[in-house]
Amino acid sequence: MKSSLETLLEMHDQMHLIAFWNQLNASRQATLEAEIRAIDFERIARLYQQRDALSDLGAMAKRSRPPAAFRLNGQGNRFSADEARQRGIEALRDGRVGVILVAGGQGTRLGFNHPKGMFPIGPVSGKSLFQFHIEKMLAAARRYGKPVPLYLMTSPVTHDETVDFLARHDRFGLPERDLRVFCQGTMPAVDATTGKLLLDGPEHLALSPDGHGGTLAALVRGGSLADAQSRGIEQLFYFQVDNPLVDIAGPEFLGYHLLAGSEASSQVIAKRDPLERVGNVVDIDGRLHVIEYSDLPDDVARRRAADGSLEIWAGSIAVHVFDVAFLDRMAHRADALPFHIAKKKVPYVDASGKRIEPDAPNAIKFERFIFDLLPSAENAIVVEVDPARAFAPLKNAPGAATDTPDWVRAQLVAEHARWLRAAGVEVREGVPVEISPLLALDPEELAGRLLRGTRVLEPTYFTP
Repeated sequence: MKSSLETLLEMHDQMHLIAFWNQLNASRQATLEAEIRAIDFERIARLYQQRDALSDLGAMAKRSRPPAAFRLNGQGNRFSADEARQRGIEALRDGRVGVILVAGGQGTRLGFNHPKGMFPIGPVSGKSLFQFHIEKMLAAARRYGKPVPLYLMTSPVTHDETVDFLARHDRFGLPERDLRVFCQGTMPAVDATTGKLLLDGPEHLALSPDGHGGTLAALVRGGSLADAQSRGIEQLFYFQVDNPLVDIAGPEFLGYHLLAGSEASSQVIAKRDPLERVGNVVDIDGRLHVIEYSDLPDDVARRRAADGSLEIWAGSIAVHVFDVAFLDRMAHRADALPFHIAKKKVPYVDASGKRIEPDAPNAIKFERFIFDLLPSAENAIVVEVDPARAFAPLKNAPGAATDTPDWVRAQLVAEHARWLRAAGVEVREGVPVEISPLLALDPEELAGRLLRGTRVLEPTYFTP
């Protein structure tokens, strides 16, 4: 008599997934069965069938226009930076702001086989990315007198180690009630030719995280969105773990979002080159979209405004503010976040049990991206930031031109040296300096805590 598992797999032509069933003990059989039963086979089949029915992004891109934006130079801005800052401060003082930190990636490209948030990035202190971010949140909570809860998303490969790391360090001082760690979902890889699911091993499917767009479903599934609502949180500041310069829940960005009545807002930097490899934030038919550089036709990317500046100028840095009510509404829409298709090299176990390491893309992966929420948001805006002060992503191994550990540390040193000099402190050129967020969150706060005329002649970590 067939088992219900066999019936399920026969129905979807996926019987190969239990080819090694009789070689597995009861525990490993249970592991494989749980993974199989978690799959929505009908959705996977539908996505595979639609793999070539891609929207004409080139045609969409030709309708691209510059987005509604608050520019650094203030030109054309509806509200001043001071107005925005004051409005953001009010929201923080009312305890209406929380933070989403996306931390599902490993530092494999850095030669660091641990969650990237554990990477020691402090140029003098050696502290981790996690500590950098949490100390900024603690300092903000102290400054504004209300907790700033953290909703930290991991992935299956980083979850346990992240939870253990934070526990060993007592969450770097963050109260237990102000931290919720939740894990994003996964999607199976399928053979590009047949659409059949791949096995990573006899008892495991080839699964991978479902992209940062999986944040929305994971927030709901793990109860984090409900927790934010129960605490009266109305805005969630979203960012990714690899950027230690990010101004977490910065009042100016929050203020622009609130004053504009925006449901979803994005920070951007001005592109230096028309073909720069960043997502392009654009207006298409009155809605914000992000078009990846690979989907933006060169002639559109090179378009110039009357003053000679780039027309498609806004480069995404994956920093957003979302209204909680907007996220709740979108969580109940099946089409809120479409899946994107990517062809990848995915190792797998063949019919004989041999592990195959392909030398060319052999599989299709399905991912969702959080920026696909933007077209559905009312009054969505972008806010330009200075990359020297707000964007230093840790992405590349040593030897690359930018975004390496040493490059990121140099950006941190340069920014903190600027703060010190603005406070009347003399910093010898080339001397590494670092400022703990627990001492100061900005140059103005730092100026009130150091003696003018202080000289820094050797590597120094400024901490309370």
